[in-house]
Amino acid sequence: MATSVRGAMMVQATVAVALFVLALLAPEVAAQLGVLSSGCTADADCGPGLYCFSCEGAAPKCTANQALSLSSFAQTYSLPYNKYAWITTHNAYAIEGETSVLGAAIISPKNQEDTVTNQLNRGVRGLMLDIYEFKGDLWLCHSIGTCYDFTAFRPLNSTLLEISAFLAANPNEVITIFIEDYVTTPFVLSNHFKATGLSKYMLPSTSMPKDGSDWPTVASMIASNQRFVVFTSDSKKEASEGIAYQWNYVVENQYGTLAETCTNRAESSVLTDRTKSLILENYFPNDPNITEACVINSGYLAQAITVCYAAAGNRWSNFLAVDFYKRSTSGGVFSAVDTLNGQHHCGCNDIRLCQANGQGSCQIPAATYKALLTPAQTPAPAPDSSSTYITASKFSLRLTFFISFISFFHLGQ
Repeated sequence: MATSVRGAMMVQATVAVALFVLALLAPEVAAQLGVLSSGCTADADCGPGLYCFSCEGAAPKCTANQALSLSSFAQTYSLPYNKYAWITTHNAYAIEGETSVLGAAIISPKNQEDTVTNQLNRGVRGLMLDIYEFKGDLWLCHSIGTCYDFTAFRPLNSTLLEISAFLAANPNEVITIFIEDYVTTPFVLSNHFKATGLSKYMLPSTSMPKDGSDWPTVASMIASNQRFVVFTSDSKKEASEGIAYQWNYVVENQYGTLAETCTNRAESSVLTDRTKSLILENYFPNDPNITEACVINSGYLAQAITVCYAAAGNRWSNFLAVDFYKRSTSGGVFSAVDTLNGQHHCGCNDIRLCQANGQGSCQIPAATYKALLTPAQTPAPAPDSSSTYITASKFSLRLTFFISFISFFHLGQ
């Protein structure tokens, strides 16, 4: 195994062990850091951003179902667009249990289990869409080359309207879509963006670097209201319609390999191509399986992001694309993206461990310290002084142990 892969995996394993120890010794701190350890019987038993979920054959536990909001960190949005990681849903429109608006049973594989609106509300910021010309309109269709009644999910505009509504309601959010583009009629796709109110949010392709340099900062994209980034697989549309040709800007690995290897897919240049400053990491099997997603989206996912980090020339991914994004036995894709953002922002293995503006300085943020040390507001009988001292001492000891543990291994990197 290459030294860079071994080192990255060692760091990942170190933090995993530290957080496991933390969950055992200091559950009150673990909750603040998003470490998932408790069993449950209902969603009400779990904290914010968690729900009570059971993978097949396992006991229910509190599991992440929402991405950590970057708005809680001081360095939010000050970095270039290519210095962030975003949860991305593969075939975001292909939803389990949904029937075609045409009334036909859909035989195509399904890759997600809730609506695009719900995906966005839970922190997904990248959407993969397959767009076809069908029945005189544009449709989202999971097919091979041609759309049919039994592979057509819904007209494109219905999903574009969901995206438009989310951007209007959330003026500090950025959404990226990756289009597998089967639209051959000129300007039809552009007209759909106009009709759904998305054109006004689009980042012009002229603002996108083709030499591997940094993108505009997310803060500047928000200020200019250019918060909708669109990539197409059709090379002709960039010159004719101003829609960015994906392979001018993005490198992407071959899907279906999961954590085993990370090599470029046929359409992409090599992952080490530094003239492309965005990395899309595909982490899903060739055949989606909602049951197996629990295992796939769990431990091996942490390994996969380190494998692709090394394969891309020690560059962390910007988009992590998965099937059934909510399913895992732990933090799943949410935890993996926290790791990616931690690495992008400060070189730490979790965004929560980044100091406000300190590259390479890993510690619990000051705000978290303050929250941990603030007494609970729920009235309770006053304990005697000795029990107060013991409780405080235990808390302090556990917190000190955790910080020392993290610091020791971080310095050993």
